[in-house]
Amino acid sequence: MSGSVTPLAPTAMNANEPTVTIRMLTGEFLGSAMLALVVIGSGATAQQLSPRDVGLELLENAAATGLGLYVLILIFRPVSGAHFNPIVSLADWLIGDANWRRALSYVPLQIAGCVSGASLADALFSLPVGHFSIHSRLSSAHFASEIVATAGLLIVIFALTRTGSRETVPAAVACYIAGAYFFTSSTSFANPAITIGRIFTTSFAGIAPDSVIGFIGAQLLGGAIGVLVVIVLYPRPPMAFENGT
Repeated sequence: MSGSVTPLAPTAMNANEPTVTIRMLTGEFLGSAMLALVVIGSGATAQQLSPRDVGLELLENAAATGLGLYVLILIFRPVSGAHFNPIVSLADWLIGDANWRRALSYVPLQIAGCVSGASLADALFSLPVGHFSIHSRLSSAHFASEIVATAGLLIVIFALTRTGSRETVPAAVACYIAGAYFFTSSTSFANPAITIGRIFTTSFAGIAPDSVIGFIGAQLLGGAIGVLVVIVLYPRPPMAFENGT
């Protein structure tokens, strides 16, 4: 997933405003860590509750991720915008809803947060902490799935924020990511930070290091497609948002 997702809603900072506060950076780090904890922890629980039933494991993982993501966006959106995803932060800048300082300062904290959350999830389930996953995932179908999943995520977020439906973003993103677990063969990571974080777990939710470059490449390509679609379909400047500072 993304966690996919993601992920996940632009904040109100004016695109020309240079200020990025410690509060915002802390929010992105903690939100990203909690997202990784939700994704990986629920995957570990699914493995324990439904051994040898991959379909049920995936359903449990998707449901928990969707519910957790919805809550995390609600909690952290007033603080940082609740991006939790480098693709969302970069798209927010490229589309013109935020400044480059915020995008570039968020990305390393999103990655660090997801790695930290993955380690915490492993510790909570008595899994080896800091060990790499051996779950190779990359195939042509997975690559295409990550393109679709990431582009779709951006379209969901920015279509709603640019048409005055920002209050629906948390539920819409949560539903999209939970659904994308099943309509993509990759289970919709759609997020480079969570992809990197999931290297560091031996659980059901992990991804082997040799699959990561392909996944991130697909996510970047999907992000570029998503940005183009948003610019074409929703060219109007965004509605006035609450200030995320």
